[in-house]
Formats: sequence, structure tokens, C-alpha cells
Amino acid sequence: MKRNFLLAALTLFIAGFASAQDVTGDWQGTLHAGAVELRLVLHISKDGSGALKATLDSVDQAANGIPVTSISLKDSRLSLAVDSVHGTYEGKFSTDASMLTGTWTQGQPLPLDFKRATAPVKTEHKPAKPSDIDGAWLGTLDSGTTELRIVFHIINTEDGLMATMDSPDQNMKGLPASSVTRSGMSLKIEAKGIGGTYEGKISADLSTIAGTWTQGGGNVPLVLKR
Repeated sequence: MKRNFLLAALTLFIAGFASAQDVTGDWQGTLHAGAVELRLVLHISKDGSGALKATLDSVDQAANGIPVTSISLKDSRLSLAVDSVHGTYEGKFSTDASMLTGTWTQGQPLPLDFKRATAPVKTEHKPAKPSDIDGAWLGTLDSGTTELRIVFHIINTEDGLMATMDSPDQNMKGLPASSVTRSGMSLKIEAKGIGGTYEGKISADLSTIAGTWTQGGGNVPLVLKR
């Protein structure tokens, strides 16, 4: 009887371990680099031969489907290489394969933990009735030595106000804002992907937004016009 019990317990342990090692699926994490926050989604699957493969999304940089060059799993330890961005990741899965704790290295090592995604990351939002500030807003950041044109594209959706950001002089286009918050005539746009925040006041005639761009501990006046 005791022997049968031990065999049953061993069988359950092996089954549980095998289940814990099923790491395929979507994994969400946030990389913190100073004021910059980047939401990342790691998609792990298997190819026809059963070998692991993966892609990486950088939600706040609007970069989806970045190919993972190599991926290996050994003794609950996961290793990734993403050659296109010169990045590597080393992590360890929890025993129930619900968490992945590790380090992302891209020039410097940074802690990065993933957890299983409970729902797909929503990157598309259905349009709603346009707000009174929907549209493109153009301004120029003047630091005294450099001038950079900035364009915010604001749109109202079923999930509230959304925005993307262009920096034509840096060939950057369509960077998604992390959040857009409006309270009366006050507007706040956060772009955690680059550690930047814009806060301004909308004019009564809805033709300008006068405010301040904050990034890297510095503040620069920024007036936006339609």
C-alpha cells in the first residue's frame, strides 16, 4: 500500500513538473529604466518540430513582432537573444510557470519580470464620437540649442482619449501615448516609452494648448496649435 502511494505521488509530481514547464503563451512585463517605462509582451510558441520560438512586442514603442533570434529552456531557466536590438534576457520560471523572474541586458542589465497575460494587450481602440480636441496638434520644443517639431494626434475612442506622437526631425512617427487625461480644460499626455509627459491648458477657442514638456528631469515650454 505504501509503495503504491509513493508511486502515485511520484506520478503526480512528474505530471505537475511537466505542466509547470509548459511555457508557451503570452507573457507581460514592464521594463523600468529611470523615468522610462516600456510595456513588453513576449509571445512563446512551438514550431512544427516542437522547438520553442518567440517574438517580442514593445507596446509603448509601437514595435510589434520583434523576432527573438534564439530561445532555450533548461531546468526552468529561459534564455533569449534579440539580435535586432542587441538585447538578451535570462530568467527563471516559478514552479507553477505563472511568473518569470530575470534580467534584460541591453547595454546595461535591468530587472525584468513577466507574468502570464490574463488577456491580450489591447492595442486597437474603436473610434467614438470625436471630442472637441480631436485632430493633429503641432508645436516646437526649443531647448535653446535644438528645435524639435512635435505633433500629437488625439482621437476619442470607446476607451477614452488616445494619442500618438510624431517627432518629424527625429524620424519618429506614431509613438503611442501611455495615457491621455483631460480634466476640464487641462490636458495631460504621458509617453512612458520615452519618459516624457506633456501638461497644458486648452484655450477657450480650442485653437491652442499652452503647456510644458517634461523629460529627463528637464522642463521645456511647448505650445501646440491645430
